[in-house]
Amino acid sequence: MELKKALHIAGVDEVGRGCLAGPVVAAAVILPDNFYIPFLTDSKKLSPLKRQEIAIQIKAQATAWAFGFSWPKEIDRINILQASLKAMQRAVLNLKQCPDLIFVDGKHKIPLELPQKAVIKGDLLIPQISAASILAKVIRDKVMFSLDKKYPGYGFKQHKGYGTKLHLQKIKLFGPSPMHRLSFKGVKEFRSKWLPGISLLDEKGKF
Repeated sequence: MELKKALHIAGVDEVGRGCLAGPVVAAAVILPDNFYIPFLTDSKKLSPLKRQEIAIQIKAQATAWAFGFSWPKEIDRINILQASLKAMQRAVLNLKQCPDLIFVDGKHKIPLELPQKAVIKGDLLIPQISAASILAKVIRDKVMFSLDKKYPGYGFKQHKGYGTKLHLQKIKLFGPSPMHRLSFKGVKEFRSKWLPGISLLDEKGKF
């Protein structure tokens, strides 16, 4: 695929797909042709401190960036794949500038009538996707810190909602919180203890 420099190319990625609690968070990023961001790579290969440092550079240099969220209630209703695609769709729609082309991490395209290409391991290959993966990870960690304060006892600050041994023990002890995904293994077994609640963010990502 030949790309003209004038094109506004957005990279899109999501984090939190494999978690038992919290949202799936997607980011979309458009970088200028002359960006310079050292160590730009897949967010999983960076330390939390390094991600935060690079996120500042991304926001300072990006032509546009935005987030999209899908929360547990929606994840349980439409399944995690569709919820992830929804979050990525919202991230693109929240951009202040419409991209000419979208690179999406993974093998699935976003449900949008815009030119796009799905790229497996795109967070390692496409700078715009790398930037999106970093922004999404940083904001999701921030959200999980907030959820740790709202729902103390589950250890959200430590495991960020992933299915660690500690997290599974806490679910078994306390039952699921309103931020847990009731359709996921490790959570659904304890649905009888679940109490309805209201999420901190709406599904459009307003904090």
